[in-house]
Amino acid sequence: MTVVIVVIVIAAYLLGSIPFGLIVSKAHGIDIREHGSKNIGATNVWRVMGKKWGLLTFMADVLKGVAAVLLAKWIAANWEIRVPQLHGHERVELLPQDYAGIAAAMGCILGHSFPVWLRFKGGKGVATSLGVIFGMMPLVALADFVLWAIVFKLSRYVSLASIVAAAALPVFTITFIFAGWVEGWGYFYFAVATGLLVIRRHRENIKRLAAGTENRFSSKPPEPPAT
Repeated sequence: MTVVIVVIVIAAYLLGSIPFGLIVSKAHGIDIREHGSKNIGATNVWRVMGKKWGLLTFMADVLKGVAAVLLAKWIAANWEIRVPQLHGHERVELLPQDYAGIAAAMGCILGHSFPVWLRFKGGKGVATSLGVIFGMMPLVALADFVLWAIVFKLSRYVSLASIVAAAALPVFTITFIFAGWVEGWGYFYFAVATGLLVIRRHRENIKRLAAGTENRFSSKPPEPPAT
């Protein structure tokens, strides 16, 4: 069983580490790491290159999260684990799909946040976290995204919306567990770990929010970056 989990985590990490923001910018002769906040995430791509490319990056980061979880569930459903028994017999087991999904989710988020190809300097994990949550707990993901959208609409701070949504993720998860819409306490522990990671990745934003120096998101077309 350990081998299956290791394979899932590695595969999910490699999938998560695909830097779509950098790929999109490089395709236009721009290194997104040299512009704006220098982050490879969708928000910086949107600010530097415009709405179309920001949305493309966002969707790609979300979809790689969904794909990692679905791939893990497929592996769990098809990779038989043979457990030796007495008298030379074997018992065939399958890795529970919720465990497989959680392992893939953590691997994918870590891959996005700390990609080996970019010297472990990646994005903040918001879009990818949303993707893996959609793959495991669609209702929780929807509730968290609606909260993110409301906070963003009212404040125009992407960072604040992301921090609030990350903090609320365990609350939504445990609420849905008690309501019977989500099964498995592993999802709650995952939500706590993911929420803390995303908040930690926003620690500089938190300092700027407290100091009143954080930039609000603007809908104005970006100025073309110097190449």
